[in-house]
Amino acid sequence: MPAIDIVLVAPIYEGNVGFCARVMKNFGFSRLVLIDPCPLGNEAKARASHAQDVLAAAETCSIEDVFSRSNIVIATTGTVSKSVCHAMRMPFYSPEELRERVKDADGRISILFGRENWGLNNEEVKRSDMVCTIPTAEEYPILNLSHAVGVVCYELSDMPLPAFQLASPTDMGYLYSHIDRYLDTIHHPKFKRENTMILIRRILGRANLTTREASTLHGLLRRSEWHIDPSSLDRDKTGGRNLEEGRDAEPDPQDQ
Repeated sequence: MPAIDIVLVAPIYEGNVGFCARVMKNFGFSRLVLIDPCPLGNEAKARASHAQDVLAAAETCSIEDVFSRSNIVIATTGTVSKSVCHAMRMPFYSPEELRERVKDADGRISILFGRENWGLNNEEVKRSDMVCTIPTAEEYPILNLSHAVGVVCYELSDMPLPAFQLASPTDMGYLYSHIDRYLDTIHHPKFKRENTMILIRRILGRANLTTREASTLHGLLRRSEWHIDPSSLDRDKTGGRNLEEGRDAEPDPQDQ
């Protein structure tokens, strides 16, 4: 199974952190990550019960660290979009559906759980690759933090060995930057840019790209850019020769 980090974003109550550590261990998970947590003391230890090792090994880092090192970032939320026209929290997957999306992937997956009082903010959701929500009753849809962690961990436990290596966070960052520049090249309207990039992140995020697949998309973009402006690709005409011969030049990270 992929390496899964359970990431608690700014948890308010230490007891909830302890309960999360406990339910993680119940289902075989141990990688607890804390972003700007409340102070942890005796209550957290008491609630963790026999998961003291998970609690003690919890890593404290920044949200930027999580995004920079994760192959896939999944935002959990109790509030989802009502229409596909609102891409921020759409499409969304249940924990069961999420398992099918990630079970064959080899990489680091971070699952974000938001603050007890108001969850994840729009920026955190927007930057995530996928959105997960737990089906609940409409009259009271919001779960306790540790209960939400427990449901997700239950669904993702005992996954098979991964079948393929995911593209690295750096690879995907280069690709998103290249797509953003390409939208400038084709004069994509600026007022649509943010929503378009969210949609692209949702599409590619759930595609679980390999490094080779990300490289191929670079090649397609570069070929298109060359047809729009032949001087834009490899000024020494190497790119032009590659295109004439039917080959895509491998993307140079310095050009992306």
